Amino acid sequence: MPSLYSSIRTLSKYAQIALVSSGSSVLGGTPASCPSPQISCQNTTAVSDTCCFNAPGGLFLLTQFWDTNPVTGPSDSWTVHGLWPDNCDGTYDAYCDAARQYTNVTAIISAAGATDLLSYMNTYWKDYQGNDESFWEHEWDKHGTCINTLEPGCYTDYTPQEEVVAYFQKTVDLFKSLPSYTWLANAGIVPSTTATYTSAQILAAFKSPRGVEVTIQCSNGELDEVWYYYRVSGSVPTGQFIATNPDGTTGDCPATGIKYLPKTTGGTTPPPGTPFSGKGTLQVTTGGRGVGCIISAGTWYTTGTCATFTAASSGSGFTLTSSKGKCAVQSNNLVCGTSVTTATVFTSNGGNLAHSGGVTWYSSSVPSGSVQATVSTAQRATSLTIGWKSA
Repeated sequence: MPSLYSSIRTLSKYAQIALVSSGSSVLGGTPASCPSPQISCQNTTAVSDTCCFNAPGGLFLLTQFWDTNPVTGPSDSWTVHGLWPDNCDGTYDAYCDAARQYTNVTAIISAAGATDLLSYMNTYWKDYQGNDESFWEHEWDKHGTCINTLEPGCYTDYTPQEEVVAYFQKTVDLFKSLPSYTWLANAGIVPSTTATYTSAQILAAFKSPRGVEVTIQCSNGELDEVWYYYRVSGSVPTGQFIATNPDGTTGDCPATGIKYLPKTTGGTTPPPGTPFSGKGTLQVTTGGRGVGCIISAGTWYTTGTCATFTAASSGSGFTLTSSKGKCAVQSNNLVCGTSVTTATVFTSNGGNLAHSGGVTWYSSSVPSGSVQATVSTAQRATSLTIGWKSA
């Protein structure tokens, strides 16, 4: 990380301070001592001690899910999505350290002796497809590696991978301090198959106990996510998290008619993916969450009508065709149209679309609204999986 940062923001005078303790540690190393820490995103001069000052990712989002189809977690609790470092202006970095992108989060936490942490995660940090480990890896690889105060050089007597445990422990500690289900219920907002609520009602319920705003997200008019915002005085492992207002990021829920559906059962694992055959749509998942679909040209978006594709058996796999024409991977990008003369033969792995044996696709970002984004096999900031939904 650079040695100097000059990110300058002003902390809202209306923000209320919420101090979250760092919790106990079972690890061998010691995080940096920060006797005179500054608050992230509001410094007026450059800060050289980057082990005690979060930058450029100084605005942290603690994000939670409310999953009903399929259900994840207990019926009376939201679940963890992640802890994200934002650059104080709505932008963010991702996948900041390839050398620390791990595929064994469960083993790392177990080896550290943090059995209580792992048990809690197995209940409250759930992947809607049933692959918790993959979800945890994604959150650490994409977001955890971008927290500069968790870098190995910030620890004395560093124990390899202890910063991974610190990331998940801090996220869980914050989540425990944010009882979204209770706060909504206290305002008379309870899960229902018939009742609807306004955006103003929901936002007010979340603001009441903390004094600051949140961002809410919906899918098909159903409340399914809340984002809480913090600035940090000091480092992530030992610093104080200060509740603050959003950075201008807005949610996508309608003003009225929002559904808050009940969970019927807890911890449900969805059935295996439907084979690619006949007619269907290509559903896009990122971060353990279904967020959009592929449209007829091979690009994807998060809002709008999904294109119908025809999957036809070909050799050991299948080809895909949309209303635009045949589909293929050209120059690493998924393309469908008249320019495609020879369709790519895809395969299915675990219910996900695979190319050359790999099920991970990439996009430069998650598009907003009707904006389209390219789907690629070349690594980019956002990793995707693509599933099949029969028409």
